[in-house]
Amino acid sequence: MTELQIIQGVKQGDREAQTLLFKLYRSHWYMICLRYNKDTNDALDALQNGLIKIYSKINMFDSTKGNFKAWSSQIIVNENLMLLRKHKQSFAIEDLSESIDLEQNGETPLDMLSAEELTKLIQALPDGYRVIFNMYVMEGYSHADIAKALDISVGTSKSQLFKARKLLQAKLEVLI
Repeated sequence: MTELQIIQGVKQGDREAQTLLFKLYRSHWYMICLRYNKDTNDALDALQNGLIKIYSKINMFDSTKGNFKAWSSQIIVNENLMLLRKHKQSFAIEDLSESIDLEQNGETPLDMLSAEELTKLIQALPDGYRVIFNMYVMEGYSHADIAKALDISVGTSKSQLFKARKLLQAKLEVLI
């Protein structure tokens, strides 16, 4: 059964198709949730809420306008952001008072990590760093999109990403 056939089955309310769709993407969706949440229970809550939205809004998915993985991942990311807002009321995001050179050149220690190791390091980041790092690096959001989604400035998004990368590099140097 192809992905499009499975999606069509889900649109028609087929429980077997729902199960197949979940099995197809559960690891991908759960990894997104783990990157945004330190606590596995929170990650599971975000995943469950995301699944409810995916299944309830699947009729809005149009395969001619994009791929399902990207569409569903966006829903999962949004559910994680909503959960973080609910728990924290706001993200712990700091503005930089001094100017920082945001350019990075060459290979970094982060390039040498496995996905599991990187996920653990990302989970250990402070909330603001973790959210912006995930949105920019892992999900491909622009700083303008991050700023709009989190109601912060573009400069704050850039500085938080810079700080997250520096902190991850420092943690990696301890591991090496």
